Parts: sequence; structure tokens; C-alpha cells
Amino acid sequence: MASTPNNDDTSYGPSNPHPLSQLQTELVWEGKYDAYGNRRTVDGAGLAMPMQRIETIDEPRARTEAQGDLFDTGKSHLDDFRNRLIWGDNKLVLASLLSEFKGSLDLIYIDPPFDVGSDFSATIALGDEEQPIEKEQSAMEVVAYRDTWGRGTDSYIHMMYERLVLLRDLLADSGSICVHCDWHASHLLKMVLTDVFGRSNFRNEIVWWYYNKMQGNTGQFASNHDVVLWFSKSSNFKHKPIREARDKPKRQQKRAWDPVTKSLKQARDEKGDLVYYMETERTLDDVWRLPYLMPADRAENEKFETQKPVELVGRFIDAFTDPGDLVMDAFCGSGSTLVAAEGLRAKRVADKKSYSFTDARRWIGIDLSRFPIHLTRKRLLEMQRQLHGDGKAYRAFDVFNLGRYERQWWQKELLKGADDEHRRIVLEFFKAEILANSPSPHLHGRKGAAFCHVDSIDSIFTRDEAKTVGEAASDAGAKEVYCLAWEFEMDLRIECDRLEKELETAIKLIQIPREIMEKNRKEPPPFLEVATLGAEPVFHEENGKKSVDIRLTSFIPSLSEIPTSELDTLKDRAMKSGFDFIDFWAVDFDFTNGSPFHHDWQDYRLRKDRSLKTTSEQRYVYGSPGTYTACIKVVDIFGCDTSITVDIPYG
Repeated sequence: MASTPNNDDTSYGPSNPHPLSQLQTELVWEGKYDAYGNRRTVDGAGLAMPMQRIETIDEPRARTEAQGDLFDTGKSHLDDFRNRLIWGDNKLVLASLLSEFKGSLDLIYIDPPFDVGSDFSATIALGDEEQPIEKEQSAMEVVAYRDTWGRGTDSYIHMMYERLVLLRDLLADSGSICVHCDWHASHLLKMVLTDVFGRSNFRNEIVWWYYNKMQGNTGQFASNHDVVLWFSKSSNFKHKPIREARDKPKRQQKRAWDPVTKSLKQARDEKGDLVYYMETERTLDDVWRLPYLMPADRAENEKFETQKPVELVGRFIDAFTDPGDLVMDAFCGSGSTLVAAEGLRAKRVADKKSYSFTDARRWIGIDLSRFPIHLTRKRLLEMQRQLHGDGKAYRAFDVFNLGRYERQWWQKELLKGADDEHRRIVLEFFKAEILANSPSPHLHGRKGAAFCHVDSIDSIFTRDEAKTVGEAASDAGAKEVYCLAWEFEMDLRIECDRLEKELETAIKLIQIPREIMEKNRKEPPPFLEVATLGAEPVFHEENGKKSVDIRLTSFIPSLSEIPTSELDTLKDRAMKSGFDFIDFWAVDFDFTNGSPFHHDWQDYRLRKDRSLKTTSEQRYVYGSPGTYTACIKVVDIFGCDTSITVDIPYG
């Protein structure tokens, strides 16, 4: 073949091959290489941020200690390791875990988003009667969705690539990663995994066939399976064959010459006749026949759209880990991986399922959304109670969030980082005056007698910011300041409650409504305050012994994640029956400012029991007379938390 001349008169051929002719197979996407052709690296150290422990959860121990009962830590706790449930962007969380856990994870199971048409909206239950209502995406989830699918396939691949690189660095040499996906993205994820882990470390494509999922007339073959891609970190990987029960063991009379009998076992029956039969168990292969979670399965189904059965995830944990190994799920969703790591197993015999416990593994779970974090917290609390009630050892767990998020919030490229322009738009919609000569750079506007602070485009409003803004408003003589932000740090209300008493200035936390992002928007959308909560102490005296409980007196939820069409109706319901919006509440009877919230007592709604107590049943006893501080935390049905402190005069 004749060579093709180039513009610079260079001729290509056998003696001077064209660069394209020597390229090897490679998956390339926008963002893999920089403008100079250099492959981008994932800077784990540069992404690392401090994490803040906001809750410690050791429910049975806290309850028995508060009531003065003996609690044998040595028997009740497996070891000193505390499992971790972390709220935040998993890329930043993974980078922040590297310094402590690099090369330590034995198994990673993830179920990342893989449907371009999906989002973070959900149907949730309201009140005792489990009335279904719609929950829209939070501001963080809006940004995550755009980061994932904003540039189509390229942004999805790059999002997954960055996280898989960090996960690989956290994985032990003998560890494995299992990535759950379906037909939307399995081909893409397999190529990205091969790029990160190497072709030689691909082990299996496991097919989960959910034979019971209802399918409509789709106009094509119905999709009734997912796949799980198993890659190891190296050739020195852990793996134990596991067995499964056959669905319907059969006793069959067969003639010896029948070819079917070659796959059957043989034995003599009570008459001495030769009988051929199917084995009741078999070694698991790469096709797993397990049913999809159905609404009727109230023992497990949390009505979380992407929830996976504990039975499914438990198989990976049994196959790739030993008791005490460390398991991570960086997209933990409803928490099935963590529940399975805690030891819950589902055993299936003849299509009937029962639950039991096996040896627990240590775990770390991460999710971007508050709602899954809250749902997982409840499931794991139930696990603690069940294990403790059965006399089995368990591990306590803590809830964390990052101290600050470097998120690219709303249209940052369009605004070119112009916080002033962003603040101007927010204040105009809030109908506040923009301050030309502000007494502080932290006070951006005024509404009536109150000052206004508008948080940055790329920030989450934190404790430190609340302190700075509160002090600035107080110094300026204001009795009230509005703090408008896209998202607020967990448990921020506790700090604001303390600051309000110290500064004598009310701090109003106002969610910036997502509707201001709509193009050509003219009318201001509703700006809603973060939930408000009231509580009071209840004293008991019995046989000369004084004890304390907490009674909820009021709760008005924030409705920032409610569709506009339902807002007016639910506003009335929230004002009249605010307790209907509470899904979980807990009390730390001896709270110290700056310390994590310690669960002494809690109550929460379950699918099988929607009732909720509004007065605790702890009968907490303090060690000596004095004035103590109790902290009350409420989590609403959307997964948003609010907390207040109450003084307890005890003597």
C-alpha cells in the first residue's frame, strides 16, 4: 500500500509507521487526558479532608448503663473497632480514608448508579398510616446527578474511574471488588475496571437472575437479571467456594441405564431398592437464582428503590472474607451490605426464607444522601438490638461527615466563581436588600431588622461559619440573622442553639430553594427554614430515686424536598401534626458541646410498626445533683436532622 504524505512532507509506511497504527486497545473518555496529552491522576492526598464524628451508637450499652444495669463490655463487644457510617461525596471520603485504611479493605461491594434516566427522588412514608409522599432531590443530589450524567457517558465513566482508583488503593493485596450493574452500564464498567485493575485480575461476571420480578409488555425481551463484576487486587486473592440449597429436592425412581441418573446420587431405600435422587445442595456457579425483593417481604424490604437482598450480598461476603475482615460499600444506599457484614444471613429452602446470624465482619459505609444514611442507621440499630437480645456480641458504630465539602454547586462555570453574582440573585429572590456598605464581609443583605448571609456556591454551611456569621451579626447589634445555604452540616442546629444563647442573636437557617436554578424564573419560590423542634424534661421519683425523661412538645419540619404541587397541603399537615413527619428521634442525656451525640435512648418508625413514642422511656439517672444538658435529635422522613439542647436541673 502506498504511503500517505503528511502536511510536513513526512511519509508513513513500514519503515516509519503512523502513530495511529501502533495504538493498543484502550478506553478513552473526555477527562482521561489533559490538554497536553498527559494522563490525569487522582490526587488522593489533595482531596483528603478532616472527618467529623457526629454520633456514637452503642444502643444496648447506652440504655443499660443509663439505667444503672451492669454491662459486660468484654462479652458484648467483638473488639474495639467501631464501624463507620459516613455522609458525603464518596470521592472525597475515600481520599480522606487513605491515610488510615490504605491497603486494608478485604472486600468492596458497590452498587453505583447505572441508569441515565434515574435520579435521587423517592417515595417515602408519612405518619402512622404510612401515607406515601414524594421526596425530591436535595441540592447535593442535584449536583451529583449532573456530575454523573451532565456530559453523558464521558462524565459517568470519569466519575466511576476516579472512585475506582481510590478504591483500588484502599483494597488489600488479597482483596476483591464486586461492582453491581445491569445492561445500562455493565459493558462500560467492565472496561473501566479492566483499565484500573488490569485484565489479568478479572475473575468472574456473576449473573443474578431474579426470576420473580414482574415485567410488563416492553416490546422487547424483558430484562430479568443484573450482573456483578468481580475483580481482585492481585493474583493472591481470597476465595471460598460456597454451597446453595437446591430449590426443590426430588426423590426419583430411575433405571440404572437412564442417562439422567448420571447427574444423580444413588442410595438404597428402606426396602433395599436402589434409588437415584438429586443432591439437596450444590456448589455455587456464576448464575445465582435469587428472587427480587417484593413489597410483601416486610421483614426486609425498606421500600428503597435500589435495595438489594441481604441474601445476595451475604454470598459475596461469605465467599471473599473471613470473620473480622473489613468490608466497604461506598454507595451504601439502604445499607444491605452493612447489614450482611454485621452477620445477618437469609437461608432459603424450597422458596421459603429464614434469617439467622453468622460471624460478623467490620464495615465502612458511605453515601451522598442523608436519606440512605438515616435508613441505614435505623437498620443497624435494629441489628444491635437483635444481637444484644440474642446474647450475641456486636460492634458499635459511629456516624461521620466531612468538615467541609468542595462541591461545584450551581452553574459555577457560568458564573465563573462569582459569589457576588450568586449572592445578588439569591437575595433578590429572598426579597432582601443588598448591602452596599456592610459592617462585615460575612453580612451580605438585610431583611427588615435582620441581616442576611448567603453561603458560597461551592460550600456547605458549617459550624465554623455559623459562629463567624453569628458573631458578626451580634457585633452589628442585630437580634436576628438569616443564613441562606444550599446545604447544612449535620447537627448544625446544636451549635446554633448554643450560639443563640451566648450571643443573644437568633440564627435562622434557610434552605436556598432549587427552583432559583430554573431559567427565566421571575417569581420567588418559597424559602423554608430548617426544621424547628421543642422538648422538655419529665421527672420521675420512685423509692427516693429521681430519674429523667424527655418529652417532645413541638416539631415543624422543613419541606424543602417536597414537590411544589404538594407544598400547600403538606404545610397545613406540618403545622397541625408535625410529629407525623418524625421518623426517628434520640436523646443524649448528658451532652457536652463539641463532643459527638451519644445515643442513650431512641425510638423510630418501622415498616411493620409505624407508631412513634413522643416521650422517652429511659428513666435516666444522673450520678450527682447539678444542672445537666440533654440533647434531642430528630430525623424527619426526608432524612434531615435537627437537634436542640435542654437544661436538666437535677437534684
